[in-house]
Amino acid sequence: MIQTPQTTSKGFSRAFWVSNTVELFERMAYYAVFIVLTIYLSSILGFNDFEASMISGLFSGGLYLLPIFTGAYADKIGFRKSMIIAFSLLSIGYLGLALLPTLLEAAGLVVYGEVTRFTGLLGSNDRWMIVPVLTVIMIGGSFIKSIISASVAKETTEATRARGYSIFYMMVNIGAFTGKTIIDPLRNIIGEQAYIYINYFSGAMTILALLAVILLYKSAHTAGEGKKMREIGQGFLRILTNWRLLILILIVTGFWMVQQQLYATMPKYVIRMAGETAKPGWIANVNPFVVVCLVSLITKWMSKRSAITSMNVGMFLIPISALLMACGNLLDNDLITGMSNITLMMVLGIVVQALAECFISPRYLEYFSLQAPKGEEGMYLGFSHLHSFLSSIFGFGIAGILLTKYCPDPALFDTREAWEIASANAHYIWYYFATIGLIAAIALLFFAKITEFIDKKKKA
Repeated sequence: MIQTPQTTSKGFSRAFWVSNTVELFERMAYYAVFIVLTIYLSSILGFNDFEASMISGLFSGGLYLLPIFTGAYADKIGFRKSMIIAFSLLSIGYLGLALLPTLLEAAGLVVYGEVTRFTGLLGSNDRWMIVPVLTVIMIGGSFIKSIISASVAKETTEATRARGYSIFYMMVNIGAFTGKTIIDPLRNIIGEQAYIYINYFSGAMTILALLAVILLYKSAHTAGEGKKMREIGQGFLRILTNWRLLILILIVTGFWMVQQQLYATMPKYVIRMAGETAKPGWIANVNPFVVVCLVSLITKWMSKRSAITSMNVGMFLIPISALLMACGNLLDNDLITGMSNITLMMVLGIVVQALAECFISPRYLEYFSLQAPKGEEGMYLGFSHLHSFLSSIFGFGIAGILLTKYCPDPALFDTREAWEIASANAHYIWYYFATIGLIAAIALLFFAKITEFIDKKKKA
């Protein structure tokens, strides 16, 4: 009998590798845009800090809420059709982000300022035209969130699943690293217009992914396709009554609220505190670089431990990362010549944050995938992303409030001295997130002990 990738622990199917490759392209596209989305909204379209944070948070939140539904629909129509829909919508959306300022300018709604900066939309309702464009990206991205992680579940066995998810997560972070790398060199060349032109890069990446799916993707696993709406409803009911999964989602939301600050708080924080020469794209890239280097090793190291145990280790690292980020504003003299303490401590905090992610994320997906019945992988893995919906809404919302209170926009002040007084306690922002991370870590510890006690009692 000839062994297939599904009957051996030494290989994976072509569908597995195609899925992971298009995930790489999609992550490159997403992170190239998302790392500067709040800056795009403020600098290009004239939204204030709170408005930009809430728009970004709702966009990110919707991206992680919709997979509950798009994942179920993907189970019904098949993953290949779903990926074609997804990458078509993403390509349209990213190109829309690139073209929107030009279209508004052509319509006379936007005028150029003196230094490569758009003005003219301040206080104008026309800037809200960004919402339908982001909605298209949100819907397309929501399909990908459920499909690719569910495809890993379909194309692996229980014996290969942990390794499959470590490969998947490594590809996610290679894409994240590459996408974030583009923006800073582009900004050095063309200034703030880089926040517009980066969207052309993202559109090109999703078009490449679309072509790869059309030409190369084919899976032998079709369980669940063609199911009736009544069956989908029954699947939803099973998830919604699984109290373990619901509580785990709420707990892990604490981790992701801190993780979301790479995009919600960090870009504006480092530019305002360390100066305009700060490079938030490169700083954020520390996270995927560390994950790519270590996620497979950590997953292998923890392979004999339960998923919950591995996650517990990561959860207690996350408050440490936030406290390290706070230290940058507390140190007087730069510890490294040519690098501000703000940047240095942010990098160290992100290193610890990335280590936490290595312990948590692959095993979290593995945990959820093992709960999914055959043919419902898309629904369950889509549901697993609900933590990111909650963390986006709350994480970005809190970030907007905290930035306004502790690290406001220097442009709002008449003098540099006035701004320095207002931002003297900017590091307080990270104390809030350290507290959130610590509460989540303690909650997961209790969750592990309680569920272990219940399971032992059932076996007795």
